[in-house]
Amino acid sequence: MPHPVQPFLLIAALGPGGATAAELNLDAINRYARSAAGQRQEQVTSINQFSDVRPTDWAFQALSNLIERYGCVAGYPNGTVKGGQAMTRYEAAALLNACLDRITEVTDELKRLMAEFEKELAVLRGRVDGLEAKVGELEATQFSTTTKLSGLATFVIGANAFSGSDTPAVDAARAAVGATTFSYDIQLSFDTSFSGKDLLRTILRAGNFADSAFGGAGPTGSLSTLEVAFQEDCGTGVDCGDVVAIDKLFYQFPIGSQFTATVGGRVGQEDMLALWPSAYPSDTILNLFSLNGAPAAYNKNLGPGAGLWWQQGGLSISANYVAANGDVGDPSIGGIGTKSSAGTGTVQIGYAKEQWGLAAIYSRIQSGVGVPGTTPFTGLTYEANPNSRTDAFGLSGYWQPAESGWMPSISVGWGINGSSYDTAQAPGALRTSQSWMVGLQWDDAFIKGNALGMAVGQPVFATALADGQTPQDGNVAWEWWYKLQVTDHISVTPALFYFSRPLGQDTTPGSAFRQLGGLVKTSFRF
Repeated sequence: MPHPVQPFLLIAALGPGGATAAELNLDAINRYARSAAGQRQEQVTSINQFSDVRPTDWAFQALSNLIERYGCVAGYPNGTVKGGQAMTRYEAAALLNACLDRITEVTDELKRLMAEFEKELAVLRGRVDGLEAKVGELEATQFSTTTKLSGLATFVIGANAFSGSDTPAVDAARAAVGATTFSYDIQLSFDTSFSGKDLLRTILRAGNFADSAFGGAGPTGSLSTLEVAFQEDCGTGVDCGDVVAIDKLFYQFPIGSQFTATVGGRVGQEDMLALWPSAYPSDTILNLFSLNGAPAAYNKNLGPGAGLWWQQGGLSISANYVAANGDVGDPSIGGIGTKSSAGTGTVQIGYAKEQWGLAAIYSRIQSGVGVPGTTPFTGLTYEANPNSRTDAFGLSGYWQPAESGWMPSISVGWGINGSSYDTAQAPGALRTSQSWMVGLQWDDAFIKGNALGMAVGQPVFATALADGQTPQDGNVAWEWWYKLQVTDHISVTPALFYFSRPLGQDTTPGSAFRQLGGLVKTSFRF
């Protein structure tokens, strides 16, 4: 027999107009489940429990008698009877239905009531049975009781234009990545919890950005790489194309009330930080502007790794280690804790409140780590020099308004890095590099749900060389974007970005080389 409040809630779940049980309103069922559970814990035992029934009401005595005699009266989920409004025949039938199992004597008055509401009682019971069957079917066919599946599919169409007085470089760039491209990225995330407090995350991913400037192809490398761009390395330096691959696989669990541990066979540095000190951007474009102004320190190294963070109130301390080559058994080219691990060890201390946050970070970077957001000169030092290591420091923070309006969120960051070598280097080797960025974002820009953003900064660029010479590696980057939230699940984001000198130190002396990119990104969330 359903709980006394159940018929009302099941009618709401089915919807108006005599809907069938197949027309299921899941939100209403969830409300029914919560309300029914609460009603079971707090049964009505006195007429005084109904907040809108007064002794002067005509229904007061009748309701009181039903409660005292049968104990089967229940009100609406908010604890009211709503005696000031007309009762429908379905509500009257539901009240009668709630009492039937409690009545041991069938009087003439009860027989007349049952005859009067015979059709309504049959409909109610049929709907209850149909809903229960439908809920049972959903439970039997659901994906998992412990796993949540979410997806993100992204289309990017766009092109890059190159200009400047360095004609050979401009022509070479146009020949390599001057065409308009249409690329995609798809992510399927499986979040599993076994205790309600832990998390096993598996992300499957596929994309085809490898041969596009938006994926790092061309002379400017990682500068024009989009944050959404994905390409899987097959292990021989050849991109796998459209093959679906494991992007992330890690397990995160609490230790006591203040510590959280993470371990995984494919985990990102960013997955093991208690605080990400930026409010920019909500809709990512260039990857370099998603790295808090310190791309070397926040390098998002990916591979086997483990980390631990402590958090109390707004204060947090995080420490982690990732070895990009940690799955390779040959210690001369990989392993964990070897010179060839391509490892990143990170320590971060941060503090955050509701509207602002601040963090300081230190990372030790081994050679072989692909640091995003660098000029070609500094990127080559980090990734290709087998004898180098870099100590990277960063300071980043953000502030965001309590309500959307003309005032944007503000995110700033700065990084400084020192490179050292195990062997003597040729004159001109990188010694010191820096980076910075400022990002602004306006939520609900022009139309509620849309967003407007822009960022300016310098990717990692050389500021000092081993021979004492002053490098000419500077380059200023800009991006502008506007996200149109078409539906709750679909957004369209046109964007522009500009690099004043993307080749940095490699620019031909006395000449200019510039890059302008434009794209439209469409995101589908499900």
